[in-house]
This record gives sequence, C-alpha cells and structure tokens, in this order.
Amino acid sequence: MQPLDEDWKLLLNLLPVGWEQEAVLSGASERLRGFASIADLLRTLLLHVGKGYSLRETVVRAKATGIAQVSDVALMKRLQKAEEWLRRLCVSLLQESGWEMPAEMRGYNVRALDGTLVKEPGRGGSLWRIHYSVRIPSLVCDHFQLTPVKGAGTGESLGRFAASPGDLVLADRGFCKPSGVAAVHQQGAAVMVRLNSSALPLWSKRGARFGLLEQVSQLKEAGKEREWPVWVQTDTERIGGRLCVLRKSEEAAEKARRKIARKAQQGGPQPKPETLQYARYVMVFTTVTKNDFSTVEVLEWYRVRWQIELVFKRLKTLAELGSLPKHDDQSARAWLYGKLLIALLGQKLERLGRDISPWGYRQAEAWKWQRVAGL
Repeated sequence: MQPLDEDWKLLLNLLPVGWEQEAVLSGASERLRGFASIADLLRTLLLHVGKGYSLRETVVRAKATGIAQVSDVALMKRLQKAEEWLRRLCVSLLQESGWEMPAEMRGYNVRALDGTLVKEPGRGGSLWRIHYSVRIPSLVCDHFQLTPVKGAGTGESLGRFAASPGDLVLADRGFCKPSGVAAVHQQGAAVMVRLNSSALPLWSKRGARFGLLEQVSQLKEAGKEREWPVWVQTDTERIGGRLCVLRKSEEAAEKARRKIARKAQQGGPQPKPETLQYARYVMVFTTVTKNDFSTVEVLEWYRVRWQIELVFKRLKTLAELGSLPKHDDQSARAWLYGKLLIALLGQKLERLGRDISPWGYRQAEAWKWQRVAGL
C-alpha cells in the first residue's frame, strides 16, 4: 500500500459512524457514475477542496491515480449534490468533540456570523472576502457572500446579513459597530457581540458616556459576572442593551495580554493602557432582555460561539489555499462545508494524537468503543 493510501485509510477511520449511509440518505451518491465507491467520491471532493486544486486539475489528478473518471463539469455537479452530506458529517464530528450548548434557546433562531479572506492559487491569484452565517446547532449555512477585499462595503459588517424577527445573531468583536447593531435591531433580530471598546462606545441612560473601565474594575474575583444597562447610539436612534462581563482567571488574562503584545511586535498599533486592563474580562454586548437570558446565559451563549470560532479559526487557515467556486451559491456552500470538514478532522486527529497506537491507526472494534465515549 502506498503512503498516500495509508493516510487515506487513517482518515476514513476518523469519519463519523455511518458516513457512507449519510451519502445515500442525502442523495450525494445517487447514480455514482465515474466512481468505484463512495469513499472514492469523498476522496475526490476533498482533493478539490482540501488541496485547493481547480475542478479541472482535480479530475486530471483523480484519473491519473485511478480514483475517478469524470469531467470537471460532472465533478462540479457532484460537489453541489454533496452539500447536505458534507454538512451532516460536520455536525457529527462537532458532536463527537464534546461540543456543548445551553439547552434553552427560548424560541430564538441562533446564528453565528463570521468572515475570512481566501486567496486563489498562483502568484496573481485573486483575493476575496467570504461572509457567511451558520445556524446553531444544525450548521446550516444560511448566508454566503463573496466580495473583494478593497472598496466601500467590503468589510465585516452585521449590516450585510439579512435578519428576521426571532433571530439571535452571535458575532465576534470585528462586527462590533453601532451601525451593525442598529441594522440587526431594525430588522427585529437580537444580537450578542463581543465588545470592541474602541469601535462601540457605550452610553448611560442619561446620555453620558458609560465609564467602562471604572465599572468592570469592580469585578475582583475570577469567575464573577455582572451586567449593566447600556445604550448604543447612531445618528438617528438609541438602542438599549446590556453589557455582560465575566472576570477571567489571571492565567487567561495573561495569555490575552501576551497576544496583544505579540500583535504590536508584528507591526500592529501599540496597545492603550486600558486595553491591557480589559484583557482581564470577557465583555459581551447584547440586546436580548433579561427575561429571555440571564447574565450567565448570555455569557454561555457567547461561549458556544467561541467553540464554533475555534473551528472557524482553523477554517480560516485552510481557506487561504483553494480554488474558490464562484459558479453558484450551492457549490460555494458545499466548498465551505468541505473546508469545515477538514478542519474538524484535523481537530479530531490532534485529539487522538495523545494516545494513537504505534502502528498509526486503531482497530475497528476499538474505534466503536472510543466513539461511544466521545473521544
């Protein structure tokens, strides 16, 4: 067996139980012409998504290695049909990793928003920004948009995402701007966003600037949380919300300060003294009322978003390489799920690396027991 085939065998062992059946149930393997097996179909798709090859280069390589006999057009159609299959595999792997979320969603449609840059192969490859939204816990991608990286309206913004009453939008500090909060609020949706103290000024009920550092400094013990009523202002309206804050452990705070210092050493702006003070806290602004979610529940929902963010971070690294499909939204979403799948497989391989056997993989019977244990 060739080394690449051995690696593929190991990768197949990492897939969730019933992965082939999911291909059948989702319709991904219907009329499997040009592929000897479902495994060959998945291998060809991951060759395209994971290695960043174009559709044409992928089919040439697949033919040369004997795993597929299809055209680039046929492979594009296969990628489109695999969207739901790849999504289900992602959800199963996320559940295996021990992902937790609050039991009560209180009727909200919870969505995690993010964005990343992707550069197509080659010295002159185009640079694009991907904006996407996934529902929690289903990971259904309900928004996918490509924009250039320069020019008006191309940056990360909550305002570019259509929202509906009943949506709860979870976003990181890059989206924390008054105009974005207002855009979500005007559509009748709620928002939870990690506070960016520089980009989102907070105001008191009487219209004075909220004394952020003075107030959060009252939290002296790690693990203690508190909230304050605050307002966000735009040119036309004031939006009421809550600032929910948790004091980090000193170890976590020091880690955050090192990250800030590292960015400054790499050419970023020198941090302000208050920025180093804010590194002691997790601060989340939300428009959700206390009747829906308590302070602790708001922080827990942001923690759910952070668990997704860990996968997103790996996705962002992987997305830097790849021939991005721009044919239609369906193929683009399937491409995104393929990237997520590779990210989750990488996390699982790291998790198993602590105790993987000397010969490089586990026996089938052992895998069944490990999966029951969630390892």
